[in-house]
Amino acid sequence: MDSSFLLLLSLLNLVLVFLSSQAEARAFIVFGDSLVDNGNNDYLATTARADSYPYGIDYPTHRPTGRFSNGLNIPDIISEQIGSEPTLPYLSPELNGERLLVGANFASAGIGILNDTGIQFLFVIRMFQQLLYFEQYQERVSALIGPEQTQQLVNDALILITVGGNDFVNNYFLIPFSPRSRQFSLPDYVAYLISEYRKILRRIYELGGRRVLVTGTGPMGCVPAELAMRSINGECAPQLQEATNLFNPRLSQLINDLNNEIGSDVFIFANAFDMHMDFISDPQAYGFVSSKIACCGQGPYNGIGLCTPVSNLCPNRDLFAFWDAFHPSEKANRLIVQAIMTGTTKYINPVNLSTAMAIDFRT
Repeated sequence: MDSSFLLLLSLLNLVLVFLSSQAEARAFIVFGDSLVDNGNNDYLATTARADSYPYGIDYPTHRPTGRFSNGLNIPDIISEQIGSEPTLPYLSPELNGERLLVGANFASAGIGILNDTGIQFLFVIRMFQQLLYFEQYQERVSALIGPEQTQQLVNDALILITVGGNDFVNNYFLIPFSPRSRQFSLPDYVAYLISEYRKILRRIYELGGRRVLVTGTGPMGCVPAELAMRSINGECAPQLQEATNLFNPRLSQLINDLNNEIGSDVFIFANAFDMHMDFISDPQAYGFVSSKIACCGQGPYNGIGLCTPVSNLCPNRDLFAFWDAFHPSEKANRLIVQAIMTGTTKYINPVNLSTAMAIDFRT
């Protein structure tokens, strides 16, 4: 066969691969708390920060980035999986021009569903402000590519929201007889959170979100901080586990209700509790030596105080399910994203993210 013809076929194949990847590319929008914040709080006067060593020790630059992780966090790994660049923090001065078309991360460590969650951290980007920034983001994109293409970009975007854990850990259970625990019984507090969360999710839909991944809370009573403060004999703290067991089914039902109201499976529920409990219950099966002790910290379970340069630090972060007192290690984050991408309905409902993206590509 003629060599020039082979070269032409090779070039044609490269073009087709490029066009296919471009067709599948989509913006990625992130809302939430420290589990998904990738640096917004670095630009704020807040005590909820991850801007010093050893945070980022396993990030490609080996420097802190504002992520509450030893390396990559959940949005980073989802970006990898969908073939996209990592999103920049919305407050980053680098987020401009064509970088806006990749998406934006609005998440802020310390925040919750409620506006009074995280007040102890001073200045954070509460959920109402994240949504206002999302509107502002669309205006900025519209100035770049026009309103019609902006609407299409937002409609086609993958949106992730991770919020709710702090409403329990840093609000209801923060101190004995907290204001919220005096105001509400735990079941009534959960009902109130769900009613407020409904407003947030409806607003995301009104602003154009058409593929929204909503994560439930993980096993809050099993994180090293709660083991250190509340555990008896290393068992997960029962009050926080009860809160999770009340909240997640209500959130799952909310997702079903919203999808039924809209008439389409816009929202996907990720059962973060079961995703975590797999490796918390049997850490050795996933290559961890411990799912109770944080890699970085001090005190019982390394769960007291902050992860700092003077904290205990494990030499191999892949052997620990938890990086610090509250946050999973990068390896644990990868296990969570694997379940999001390809898990059964035990973990993600109504469809996993790979299936959802295949549906979106066909339509």
